[in-house]
Amino acid sequence: MATRHRKRAQPAMTGPLAKAVAAADLAFTAPAKARALAEAALAEANGHAEAAAVAEHALGIAGVSTGRLDDAETRLRAAVRLADGAGLRERAAQTRGVLGYVLTLTGRTAEALRELDRAMPELTGPAAARLRMQRAVVLTEISRFGDAAAEFAAALAALRAAGGDALIEATIRTNRSIVLARLGDWRGAEDDLRRAEAGFAVTGHIGRTAMVWQNRGLAATVRGDVPAALTAYDEAAARYHEAGTDPGLLPIERAETLLSVRLIAEAREAATDAVSEYERRRNAVDLVQARLVLAKVALLDGDPGTALREATLAQRSAARQRRPGWAALGGYLALRARRDSGLRTTAMLRFGQRTVTALTDAGWVVAALDARLIVATLALELGRPAVAEAELTAVGRAGRGGPAELRARAWHATALLRLVHGDRRGADAAVRAGVRVIDRFRAGLGASELRAHASGHASELTGLGLRLAVERGHPEAVLRWAELRHAGALRLRPARPPDDEGLAADLAAVRQIAVDLAAGPGRAPALLRRQARLEKAVRDRARHAPGVSTSDTPIPGRAELAAALGPATLVEYLELAGRLSALVVTGGRLRRCELGPVAEAAERLDELRFALRRSAFGLGSSGELAARTARRLDDLLLAPLPLGDGPLVIVPTGRLHELPWPALPGCRGRPVSLAPSAALWHRAATAPGGAGGDHVVVAGPGLPHAAAEVAALARRYPGARRLTGRTARVEPVLAALDGAALGHIAAHGVFRTDNPLFSALRLADGPLTVYDLERLARPPRQVVLSGCDSGRSAIHAGDELLGLASALLALGTTSLVATVLPIPDDAGRALMLRHHRHLASGLTPAAALARAQSDLPDSPAATSYVCYGAG
Repeated sequence: MATRHRKRAQPAMTGPLAKAVAAADLAFTAPAKARALAEAALAEANGHAEAAAVAEHALGIAGVSTGRLDDAETRLRAAVRLADGAGLRERAAQTRGVLGYVLTLTGRTAEALRELDRAMPELTGPAAARLRMQRAVVLTEISRFGDAAAEFAAALAALRAAGGDALIEATIRTNRSIVLARLGDWRGAEDDLRRAEAGFAVTGHIGRTAMVWQNRGLAATVRGDVPAALTAYDEAAARYHEAGTDPGLLPIERAETLLSVRLIAEAREAATDAVSEYERRRNAVDLVQARLVLAKVALLDGDPGTALREATLAQRSAARQRRPGWAALGGYLALRARRDSGLRTTAMLRFGQRTVTALTDAGWVVAALDARLIVATLALELGRPAVAEAELTAVGRAGRGGPAELRARAWHATALLRLVHGDRRGADAAVRAGVRVIDRFRAGLGASELRAHASGHASELTGLGLRLAVERGHPEAVLRWAELRHAGALRLRPARPPDDEGLAADLAAVRQIAVDLAAGPGRAPALLRRQARLEKAVRDRARHAPGVSTSDTPIPGRAELAAALGPATLVEYLELAGRLSALVVTGGRLRRCELGPVAEAAERLDELRFALRRSAFGLGSSGELAARTARRLDDLLLAPLPLGDGPLVIVPTGRLHELPWPALPGCRGRPVSLAPSAALWHRAATAPGGAGGDHVVVAGPGLPHAAAEVAALARRYPGARRLTGRTARVEPVLAALDGAALGHIAAHGVFRTDNPLFSALRLADGPLTVYDLERLARPPRQVVLSGCDSGRSAIHAGDELLGLASALLALGTTSLVATVLPIPDDAGRALMLRHHRHLASGLTPAAALARAQSDLPDSPAATSYVCYGAG
């Protein structure tokens, strides 16, 4: 939020005073030019006190604009001394207005309000209106939103009484929009921003529109419209850069928005950088907010220790600055950190109740409701049901309006309250209502990445629903809740990224950099920096894709699944309270089977992946370890289940998505299909077969067997479209794959743990990424990806998956064969040729893969390939 204001130039002024006034007029829009003008005015002042005072004032505003707060304070105090010494009471008062804001930024809010109150009697007309606005900004900074709104209204009234001033009015409205957004008046906030942008444009202050777009992003975030917020923040950043001005809180506000859809790694990096930068600048006010955001990120990142430290530091600093609202928010985050650390004491309950009161007084509505939920849950654990009931009732009443996060908390509280009264059916209905709120919110996010991360909001609700269903012992209800916890974002048809020239150009540039990096290390540091910038640009563009209103993939019941399965058996794994169980649909029956600890499965999984990698690359005698570990995993995951002898459809959970299932004894020799959820499997299994479509075979560079593999496949599929060498470029490959019956790509694969949507297959002109695949209008019905790690996905809360395989399944590919482990360059060729031989004979993809694996039991790549989808 900015209050960089200055008296507008008067035509009659000449000499150094005219330069100084012009510098003040430009100080925010063009700070470098303003600084040069002001320094020239100082050099020419020669005892002209007013010119020197205005020049120092201009230099102070330029310091604020560029984030040099120490210099800004020094210059502004000098301006006050010069004006006071010369009896220029109005000039001194105007400068005190800006000084008050700088004092607020450095944590001295009481002193700031004293400076503003001292200046108030000296000003009239537009200058008085501007000063009232500056006072309102200080009140906003210390979270006194109601008082700030009244002061902004008084500023506008004073301006109207003085005959108006378009520039001052635009500035008032820009700053007031934040208060209106905080108070939930989103329509009023947008009206202020629209009128402010027009005002800045008509007065020629285009640089100031960056603040308008920044505040528009904040209002959109509060409203829950994440794509609109990200678009606004990107526009604000571009305008700040063009004007050469300091973006202020923009990095923190953008991090908050990313955090709202659980983009944790990016938000943590941004918050950590902001803490370091504000510490360097001695910007105490913004440092509080940066620490609070870092604490929030740490909580979601499973790091309560960091969260408690940062929240406590922020709370203490805010208290010293007399900012009770921000201190309350620090207390709330400290409460969450203690809860996540496992602390359960009466003292913590009392601390939580004090925190609820402080948050309520400060106007932090969502945080106050969440704190009440924490207090209620803690009270139940400590045997204080009356306390719990009072808190839950308050949440249920207060949270029915507002954004999705608020409504979801209200339904969560209602569910817990109904449980207190023994109403399990009502609790289940409340949880379902809360999940529907999150579903609608998620559907409004266009980008797959945003949708996947947004599922984190539903994890507590779906966890409660699943627990209730398990306690009731109704397998059908358990199945439905299991599906609500599994890959809900993938049930939505992906929105295609904006098909604009900028996105295409950025993707092409990313591919070129990958080629340049592979050519040699000489320019690697510079290329890596450029690669990071371009990848960020691609992510930002893709996130602006519009969302859809509803899911188009319903959750099937037992009867629907049984009809589609035929002789096959479906196994859907669940994790609850640290233990695994499985839902099994076979022979028309549905049952739930208890298994073992999640931790044991994860440990065995790591051992198996390690042993299979070593065995595939001939590194020591790991075959025996792999076989022994596979048997132990089979004993844990498959042996206790009634699987029969037919094909298997497996819906993993958590780390089980990384398991090379064909290595387990219970999977050998039988068709096995993996799916992110039963709903996605059912959609693929019942999809219309479709007629026609090309067979497309592609060979990427640097893979010795790829050209021969593709040549053999081209002979097997007469008329197939074959792309090798320089023809195997991303755009021609995408064009060929669009609407194809089958696509086979033999290429080096790379799984990006840092950004799974940049996981890729290497083609002649660079990587074919998930962002490229999402540009397909009609994906191939069947896909084979013969490259390392091509089937891996990043796993997020709610079993949301991000990677090449999950992207194709979400787009509508019905079956996909890919790898979940690295394999030697020449290890997959024989297996893939066998797979296609059996596929051409009429076997399903899963059956063809199982037959090929049985034909080549000693192949180092055999167990690395899995079949996804309908199989």
